Amino acid sequence: MASGGKFQVMTMTDAAAERVRELVENTDENAAGLRVGITKGGCAGMEYTMNLVEDAKPGDDVIEDKGAKLFVDPSAVLFLLGTEMDFEVTKFRSGFVFKNPNEVSACGCGESVSLQAADVNELAR
Repeated sequence: MASGGKFQVMTMTDAAAERVRELVENTDENAAGLRVGITKGGCAGMEYTMNLVEDAKPGDDVIEDKGAKLFVDPSAVLFLLGTEMDFEVTKFRSGFVFKNPNEVSACGCGESVSLQAADVNELAR
């Protein structure tokens, strides 16, 4: 929930929210939602990470939207500001897709990205 004029770090499309809800409902674990983060790796330098989690860790940004819960790792917040998370199914793959305004470049295989931290001063205007 957005508190006191604070904007959401990320948004989810209907398809992404539906997939998060499905993952949470179909797991054997007592999951509350999906935790999204960034890790160093891949040929472009950074990769998105996603794990089912039982609850938020201290400092996590919690996004509740369309019945789905995302927990955003505090170290990833600046890299994910303004990102829309989608879920798409194509002939060859299905998975979450991040439409991230902070993306500088992506590798050819689409598995990793180069990100820059969002300029908080620009967002405040």
